[in-house]
Amino acid sequence: MHLVGCRGVRWNECTDMLEGMATLLQRWVVQPVMGLLRQGAEPERLAWSLALGAVVGVNPLIGSTTLLALGLASVFRLNLVASQVGNHAMYPVEIALFPVFVKLGSMLFSTAKLPLNGKALLEAVKHHPWDTTRVLWVWEWHALVVWAGFAVVAMPAIALGLRPMLERMQKAGSRK
Repeated sequence: MHLVGCRGVRWNECTDMLEGMATLLQRWVVQPVMGLLRQGAEPERLAWSLALGAVVGVNPLIGSTTLLALGLASVFRLNLVASQVGNHAMYPVEIALFPVFVKLGSMLFSTAKLPLNGKALLEAVKHHPWDTTRVLWVWEWHALVVWAGFAVVAMPAIALGLRPMLERMQKAGSRK
């Protein structure tokens, strides 16, 4: 039996990796959210703030998420810190979904296949993000259209799913 991401790794190494990820999740997401709840943030507004950050955090315009999340959270008067927690927690997912949004955009608009393979694309984005975006703008634009459709559905679904969990966290935090 293999856990996701643990192929070719011994069982104890895999469990160590999973424990490390759980520790990071606790430190980078749960603790800041608990801090916001203790400071009086309302679970409903916090849920929308986290959802906005998460949805913006997976947009296919690599390198735009921090400013976009801050701007949108400001416009909608949501919690800026929570929007950034949601945004930054999604970075690995953004990288994983980038080719999905590009492929769906290419299919939707019947454009040619992306001229770079996955590894070359990641290297180009890593070292020359602006130049890569300029060269690949047609694919980016099409991917953004697909992402916008995704965002319209995903953001309310995430917010509605998070609200009960945040309410339970708030109650648990107030008991301590």
